[in-house]
Amino acid sequence: MILVLPIILPLFFMVVLIFTRRWLAFQQHFSLLASVILILVSVILLIDVEQNGIATLQVGSWIAPYGITLVVDLLSAIMLITVSFIAIVIMIYSPGFIDKGRQSAGYYPISFGLLMGVNGAFITGDIFNLYVWYEVMLTSSFVLIALGGSAEQLRGSIKYVTINFIASVFFVAAIGILYGLTGTLNMADLAFKLRTMGDIPYLDGALMLFFIAFSVKSALFPFFFWLPASYHTPPIPITALFAGTLTKVGIYTMFRFYSLFIVDNTLFWKTFILVIAGLTMTIGVLMAASQFDIRKILSFHIISQVGYMVMGLGLFTVGGIAGAIYFMVHNMLSKTNTFLAGGLVYQRSGSYDLKHLGGLYKASPLLALLFFIPAMSLAGIPPLPGFFGKFFLIKGGFEAGDYFITGVAILVGLFTLFSMVKIWNEAYWKKEPEEVKKGKVSRRAIAATTMMAIAVVLLGLFAGPVSEITVEAARQVVFPDLYINAVLGK
Repeated sequence: MILVLPIILPLFFMVVLIFTRRWLAFQQHFSLLASVILILVSVILLIDVEQNGIATLQVGSWIAPYGITLVVDLLSAIMLITVSFIAIVIMIYSPGFIDKGRQSAGYYPISFGLLMGVNGAFITGDIFNLYVWYEVMLTSSFVLIALGGSAEQLRGSIKYVTINFIASVFFVAAIGILYGLTGTLNMADLAFKLRTMGDIPYLDGALMLFFIAFSVKSALFPFFFWLPASYHTPPIPITALFAGTLTKVGIYTMFRFYSLFIVDNTLFWKTFILVIAGLTMTIGVLMAASQFDIRKILSFHIISQVGYMVMGLGLFTVGGIAGAIYFMVHNMLSKTNTFLAGGLVYQRSGSYDLKHLGGLYKASPLLALLFFIPAMSLAGIPPLPGFFGKFFLIKGGFEAGDYFITGVAILVGLFTLFSMVKIWNEAYWKKEPEEVKKGKVSRRAIAATTMMAIAVVLLGLFAGPVSEITVEAARQVVFPDLYINAVLGK
């Protein structure tokens, strides 16, 4: 029954928070407690899967493929833990940044609605329920972007929901085609039938529709334009929550689909995905380097960094997938950390524009350090986890003989370092402009950002033990028979 808790608990927490949304002190403390409970459940699931193998639950005792199946393998468990930790940090940070109007308007219950959708996508065992959880995420994130009702937020939220709605249309169309071809939507049963039915017409067409839908969700080239147009509009804790979670759900889904459903034309799909990965990395980092708003630089970096994860998917070796999983965990923490550090800059100086910032290192070495750690991690400087994530991916690329995409990954890493140094020089190192206001920085926000920075450092220091888990997770992805047999009981 513990498998259902990552979905049921956020729903319960959301209901409690809806009925108590006028009691802000209670909301703040309860949200933090609820996030701690979620990570405890996730840790128990990880230990269970490590000791006993892939865990499954047939809801209502309806056996697969006729009922609703929940599945947790090591990849799912790793994602659940990472998202729960991000939720804890965001709940500590939020009271020091989110205004009381937004808090009483439903910020906390909607955030748990988002977490319910994310967790549901990580553990569902059938495609239709995956679509449902995607819609839960879309609805919650749309409301969070629009919460507050400024003109900039409304413009950003409309762009966000429109492009994601189009992606949902592609998703539903692909589900219909796949169900028409195979007569099932259970992922394990689908994978089993695709391996036993022989040539299936229109299969690659359906998979391409899925790829487009997930590319929009993940902000891959050429479907990334909605992300920098919307992520800079809400308050920074909301942007940080999105940056740490949403695009990675799309990448996680691609891992699952590639593992289970790509049974033919593997050379085409490998080449196609590696080309998309290279273009996503390159375009994202070049666009980031040309920006002067901290939030937009970091938003374009999200695009560039998901390219690394898709590179690991394209390699589809144990080494490549393991590197991509480690890189994804590092990126979820480091990217959230940089946005939170950007929020501290805004509280201190009243702007995200690098042209109007300066002198922050002299004014507060602590604020400078809290940006420096995740920024250098994203740039791939040792001993921070970004270095190990890129090292594992590049090593996997050389071992697979994919030298061109590996060279692109190394080159993009240099541009990433350039854009992080650009923020450092402009905001922290250069002389402070005379017109800059000196605001008060929230202690809760500093505490939360420090907590995330420590997690980033620890992920680098314990790269060895963590990578051992990601290698085991990668084996479960690369060899899908383990997943199929666990669900179907074969």
